[in-house]
Amino acid sequence: MSMVNFSDDFKRDAVAQIIERGYPVAEVSQRLGVSQHSLYAWKKKFSQPAGGDVKDAEIRRLKRELTRVTEERDILEKATAYFARDAK
Repeated sequence: MSMVNFSDDFKRDAVAQIIERGYPVAEVSQRLGVSQHSLYAWKKKFSQPAGGDVKDAEIRRLKRELTRVTEERDILEKATAYFARDAK
């Protein structure tokens, strides 16, 4: 069995077919003559932009903060309505 070295451009194009165009890995594998294992490895390597983990962590942190602040706002709105009702 011979080893074929594919260029990074070829690998990126193969990954784009899976991620951007939505083709199944099995279909791309068969069409290009590449193992599914290789496609999954290329997908892992080329599908994440540089710094993706940092951005993802920041997004998760901001979502948690948004949830907390929204809950605090809702509590304050309920308290304001409660005290406004008692003031009458």
